[in-house]
Formats: sequence, C-alpha cells, structure tokens
Amino acid sequence: MNDMSRVERQVDTNSIKLECRDCQVYYGDTHAIKDVNVDIEDKTVTAFIGPSGCGKSTFLRCLNRMNDTIDIARVMGSFKLDGEDIYDKRVDPVQLRAKVGMVFQKPNPFPKSIYDNVAYGPRIHGLAKNKAELDEIVEKSLRRGAIWDEVKDRLDAPGTGLSGGQQQRLCIARAVATEPEVLLMDEPCSALDPIATAQVEELIDELRSRYSVVIVTHSMQQAARVSQKTAFFHLGNLVEFGETGQIFTNPEDPRTESYITGRIG
Repeated sequence: MNDMSRVERQVDTNSIKLECRDCQVYYGDTHAIKDVNVDIEDKTVTAFIGPSGCGKSTFLRCLNRMNDTIDIARVMGSFKLDGEDIYDKRVDPVQLRAKVGMVFQKPNPFPKSIYDNVAYGPRIHGLAKNKAELDEIVEKSLRRGAIWDEVKDRLDAPGTGLSGGQQQRLCIARAVATEPEVLLMDEPCSALDPIATAQVEELIDELRSRYSVVIVTHSMQQAARVSQKTAFFHLGNLVEFGETGQIFTNPEDPRTESYITGRIG
C-alpha cells in the first residue's frame, strides 16, 4: 500500500509543469503578491479568478518574466519550469518567452501580413531552415489557432484587417508557433463578442491536449467552462486553489464563497 501511494505521488509530481513557492511581487512600496504557492500542471487549463486589482494578472506576468519590463517591479521567491529556475541569471528572458507564450487581453497582431505575424517568432528563434519549413510551421500554427480555413487564401493580407475574434486566434497561432510548453492568457476574451468568445473557449479546450494553459479571467462562468483547476486571488493573496468543480460548488474558504456568490468583487 505504501509503495502504491509513493507511485501515485511520483505520477503527480511528474505532471507539474510550473512550481511556484513563496512568491512575492512589489511595485515600489506596494506589496502586490503575497506568499503565493501554487503548482501548475501540464496539459491542464488553470484559471486565475478574483476581483479587479487582486493580483491575478501580476502573478501571471511572473510566469514568463513580463514584470522584468516594469522598472519598479521586484519579484521574489522560486519559479521553476520543469524544475529549472526561470529567474536564474543565466536564463535569457527572450528564450523563456518562446517556451512560455502569452496572449493578451486586447488582440495585438503586428502591423504585418498574417503570414509574417506567425512566422516572426520561428524566424527570430531559428526554428526553420528554409522557406518550406517556415510555410509548414505557419500552416500548422494557424490550424492550431483554428483560423487556417478562414485565412489560407489571404496570408499576405494584414493581420490588423481581421475581425477581433480572428485577430485573437491569430495571436494564439503566433504564440504557439515557437512550440511553447506553457500558454499564458490574460483575459483573452474580454474584448470579444459572445460568438468569438465561444470560438476561443473551444480552442482553449483543444490546446490543453498539447500545452499547459493558464488563463486569467474576470468571468467565473468562463473559468467554470474551460478550466480543470482554479486559483482564487484576493488582495494579493492566493486564497484557495483546487479542482474547478470543488472551488465553484464547495469552496473551503468563506472569501471564495463570498466571491462566487457575488457578495464581494
């Protein structure tokens, strides 16, 4: 029996993609993230929920060192991707962001063609030896972004000419073109209409078979629909983390229950 439980624990450990311990973030004197400990599993959608300004996007940005770009931000604690410290001085943030892709709240295609939007990352990271390989990466990424059929006949057209929902799926295709292992999404549907939101949610569900997906969302319904794990943040603290069904139907912390039932937030 003991051996069996050891094996189960071993299996659990192997599925952890990102391990975060004693994580703190300061913006100047403001303590924005306090003592956060969380394990993000591979091939799982993890949702970060909580009221506006509770720290969920700040914490998400720690996972690919986006806070490095903010002068007054200080990040402390341990962030490990597959056991490697992502804040180690030897880690190149540009290479890290190829492994840990990001999709932002507002679709932000480059002012380039649809083809060049997706080809940009593979080009700068040297992932294609020739044009044929690059063509293949672009097609594969656009298919993974569930937008290939809509754009395959106009790859030279500007990405900025697409509808909002198409632009967001193009940005997802661009993020997966560098073959990341983790995909971070910061409220990816908040600027989209309900039909485009449903398309992106369906896509998130498909991407889970290949990546570890972490999504910040202000919509509890969205978190319930797309995620297997949910983390509830409040005032910079990670209040509760667990199976999504458990968090929404039987939360352990009264603050989680108050947020889910609409009494706070």
